[in-house]
Amino acid sequence: MRSLPYFCRGEVVRGFGRGSKELGIPTANFPDSVVDHLPGDIDTGIYYGWACVGHGDVHKMVMSIGWNPYYKNTKKSMETHIIHTFNEDFYGEILSIVIVGYIRPEKSFESLDSLITAIYSDISEAKEKLDVPEHQCMKDDNFFRSIETNIMNGH
Repeated sequence: MRSLPYFCRGEVVRGFGRGSKELGIPTANFPDSVVDHLPGDIDTGIYYGWACVGHGDVHKMVMSIGWNPYYKNTKKSMETHIIHTFNEDFYGEILSIVIVGYIRPEKSFESLDSLITAIYSDISEAKEKLDVPEHQCMKDDNFFRSIETNIMNGH
């Protein structure tokens, strides 16, 4: 995928409400306007990278891009699980992400338990891959420090 690393940001919006409640794995969702601007060579599937909420710290993340076959969604989504514990929701905040790598294609699962197991496996793999120096350096990219400038310039 030539488009990686891929940088984007947008407002955190309410998703399907399943991440925290049904899966126990909270996700931050981007609005359709961000999803619709994904480069064509970024396939659906599970990705890993870095994420920052507002002016906060940069954390590891794992992201699902696609239709979530288990739930048979009809709308493509970008759902980011930030590998950090937040004390409260951050709907309406600006989420900045950089996608640095691909884990696997999206697929359906036999049960909710097998989906949850796969997500935890994806999180573990993302943590490991993000520890390599070539990905670790992306955590300090100026993109995460230039939120006001980029928003004012429409990026």
